[in-house]
Amino acid sequence: MTAMNMLQAVNQALIIAMKESENVMVLGEDVGHFGGVFRATSNLQQTFGKARCFNTPITEQGIIGFATGLAAQGATPVAEIQFADYIFPAFDQIINEAAKFRYRSGGQFSCGSLTIRTPYGGGIAGGHYHSQSPEAFFAHIPGIKVVIPSNPYQAKGLLLASIRDDNPVLFMEPKRLYRASVGEVPEGDYQLELGKAKRIKKGTDITLVAWGAQVEIIEKAAAMAEEQGISCEIIDLVSILPWDAEQICGSVCNTGRLLINHEAPETAGFAAEITTKVQQECFLNLESPICRVCGLDTPFPLAHEKEYMPDHLKTFEAILRTVNF
Repeated sequence: MTAMNMLQAVNQALIIAMKESENVMVLGEDVGHFGGVFRATSNLQQTFGKARCFNTPITEQGIIGFATGLAAQGATPVAEIQFADYIFPAFDQIINEAAKFRYRSGGQFSCGSLTIRTPYGGGIAGGHYHSQSPEAFFAHIPGIKVVIPSNPYQAKGLLLASIRDDNPVLFMEPKRLYRASVGEVPEGDYQLELGKAKRIKKGTDITLVAWGAQVEIIEKAAAMAEEQGISCEIIDLVSILPWDAEQICGSVCNTGRLLINHEAPETAGFAAEITTKVQQECFLNLESPICRVCGLDTPFPLAHEKEYMPDHLKTFEAILRTVNF
């Protein structure tokens, strides 16, 4: 085990995958000699050459279109979209090409070896064009998987699993944690199961669910609630598509209460999908309305970023309201 931050964990996963197979290649804006805007791809071009780690023009649609074609021809591309806010020009390529490639050919063709990495989320004073959390857009699309790590251990194990998975995977990295999150990570090769939530802490009074950088937030709020005698069960969703409905519903049936925290705006955020499923499956077990603590229904505000973020204080207050309903 070695202590490393999330950037180092991502970089190590890419090195392992590229050493394992010459089919693995990394492409995107500034991923080559520069090592990416956050340095997640540092030294890959120097180690594996320009044919396997190379810069692209500033054209997100072109990056994903080219990567989809590479995957369809047998390569294993790991394409980087420099910020998730700029993934939308590639939306058509992801939704109408990559996600449907196997289906529309009746299983004869596949681009399942495609992995798309992208940093997302706020907390770094990036303004409204470098702070968005668009995971809910992609959760609506059959044919792809959407994965979000919350710590370095997950980042390495989930990224290796994503690269080796036989489906296109959108791997969203919470940029606020890139250097802030440090943990023990195995030096060797390992994978974590996609589609499986992680129960971080058992509890009896309320279930708290989050993913990415917000997992740390609900942990802080839970610690405050524990001081008030409230026992919180904490679950890291990890995978948005598919998502672990069985574990979430099982937890809520035990605690009788649910709070979901995510950074994206509340309206049509992924918390709404979780809420609907839990209400359907756990209605007779619920002791209070399901609570959502989310970002605001506004463009991401640079000047009021702290007010926008669903922090631990907002979450703690919501826990109290839910438990005392």
